Amino acid sequence: MSAQPESAVAPGAGLRILPMHAGLLPQVLEIELRAYAFPWTENIFRDCLKAGYSGWVLSDAQNHLRGYALMSMAVGEAHVLNLCVDPSYQQQGYGRLLLLHMMRIARAANLTIVLLEVRRSNKAALRLYESEGFKRIGLRKAYYPAADGREDAFVLGYDIT
Repeated sequence: MSAQPESAVAPGAGLRILPMHAGLLPQVLEIELRAYAFPWTENIFRDCLKAGYSGWVLSDAQNHLRGYALMSMAVGEAHVLNLCVDPSYQQQGYGRLLLLHMMRIARAANLTIVLLEVRRSNKAALRLYESEGFKRIGLRKAYYPAADGREDAFVLGYDIT
């Protein structure tokens, strides 16, 4: 499914949403390592790009990344795999910009639902997703690695139709 715009202009000081490519992975990984106790590896990102997943970065006027998102699309469904904002820029609406961009792509591809998982403890992300109309549709027990073992994930869905 290739209903992907080449880039999008985001409101704000010279912000743009651009396609993620392998040349951006060093910056993506820097953010990933700062944002998560259990970050994705470079190979995971490379595999996602090789598979043709919809990958996007939020870049400022100086070409510094503020965040990124990856989403798979198949069989009428979109699945947000990773949506991350640099910890230095969180709580400024950048996650919402990326989420809305992914939802526009899913809608343009005529998909019916957007799915994602979120840590049970990630209250800020839950507020964001639920404020955009995502509903809790399931629970994945012990889905995420955690310092004390494993943490549950809420499965959220947004019906595009």
